[in-house]
Amino acid sequence: MMSPPIEGDVLAGKFRIERVLGVGGMGMVVSALHLQLEERVAIKFLLPEALANAEAVTRFGREARAAVKIKSEHVARVIDVGTLDTGAPYMVMELLRGQDLSQLLAAHGAMPVAAAVEYILQACEALAEAHALGIVHRDLKPANLFLTARADGSACVKVLDFGISKVTLASASGSDLGMTRTQTIMGSPLYMSPEQMASARDVDQRSDVWAVGTVLYELVTGRVPFEAETMPQLCAQIVSFDPPLPSRLRAGLPEALDRVVMRCLRKDRNQRYANVGELAAELAHFVPDAGPRSAERISRVLSSSGASQRPPASSNPAAPAAASSTGAAWGNTQAARGSRAVWLAVAVVVAASVAAVTLWKLTTAAPAPPPDVSAATTRAKMPAELATAVPAPPTSAAITVVSAEPAAASPPPAPSVRATSTKKAGHGAPLKGKTAADLQPKATSIDPLSERN
Repeated sequence: MMSPPIEGDVLAGKFRIERVLGVGGMGMVVSALHLQLEERVAIKFLLPEALANAEAVTRFGREARAAVKIKSEHVARVIDVGTLDTGAPYMVMELLRGQDLSQLLAAHGAMPVAAAVEYILQACEALAEAHALGIVHRDLKPANLFLTARADGSACVKVLDFGISKVTLASASGSDLGMTRTQTIMGSPLYMSPEQMASARDVDQRSDVWAVGTVLYELVTGRVPFEAETMPQLCAQIVSFDPPLPSRLRAGLPEALDRVVMRCLRKDRNQRYANVGELAAELAHFVPDAGPRSAERISRVLSSSGASQRPPASSNPAAPAAASSTGAAWGNTQAARGSRAVWLAVAVVVAASVAAVTLWKLTTAAPAPPPDVSAATTRAKMPAELATAVPAPPTSAAITVVSAEPAAASPPPAPSVRATSTKKAGHGAPLKGKTAADLQPKATSIDPLSERN
């Protein structure tokens, strides 16, 4: 078996590898120089030992097809695709400089409302184009929202990783549609809707709305909305309980933001925003300068494609199925499958956990609300300097940054709207109070090229 390319190797006769950005069990991302164009790019490819995994190869191709169809500036551009001499497919992408939002949260804690909402609106612009094309992302999380800078220095969020996206249009290829026919848990459990936990194929754009609400909740509070110590407990939380209002975790958050976030997290998807256009319209006033323009662009994209119409009503989602996963990996992407018997057993486990949690709720007093963060811990604004370097790539973990390079200049500034920010509260139980970044150990992080497949 041939060894993977290393620094100094020339791929496809025109790309010289300069350094490795990330490597995992099934794939690698490198920074390379296009010798003819003298332009630096990111190249993502499967390792030789992964080529025997037909599903991994299919998902790799689907990621490229999904990304290239979306023309929004808020999606990392796919420049070229091809096949190496080893037979491994590769994808050439724009090289992004900056950091993802999970890294930003880990470094600085909860964000000012204006900054968080602007980042979410930019992500919704990308999702609007994806949904207009019949593509549901299914794996939105802070680690897949990359913060970079435009040529004028303004902040720009790019949505990454369409590797487990679902294609719903009739024009989709057979391989794309075949990828959604199995009962499979796909996504990052901390950000998954109840219906997605039950079945990855039973999702539509409202599952992405749930994930957007979860990410926004985390950006403004520094915590994920649902926390548990085991996977069955997490499933029970998501399907049966409402999370605390964001304003209870961080003093000073507006009630209007509570209403928007909690509507995204309705258990019954018929009660959520029907699409990201409806969501953007309610978020726009939190960013007076850029919000209305962003919401208008989203509305036009959805209206022109007919995707702004409310989806047909569906029954309440089934109880989510539990996966054999530790809490430490809930912020990572999962892809697990089993027989009908296994799913029946899992359903019994979840039902039991729901009953146990309900009984506990009836027999114990409601816990006191978390204390408000004192004014002494608030910051007048986001730090002027964001971290300018992406952490050193792991040597044995999966890829955590799809295409990133340390910024040569100062990183993108936070939006100009004045707002206050609050640091994260201290941690309690082993997983309580932690962000998704805390739940993503370096040695076990997962991406579409590794355990997701």
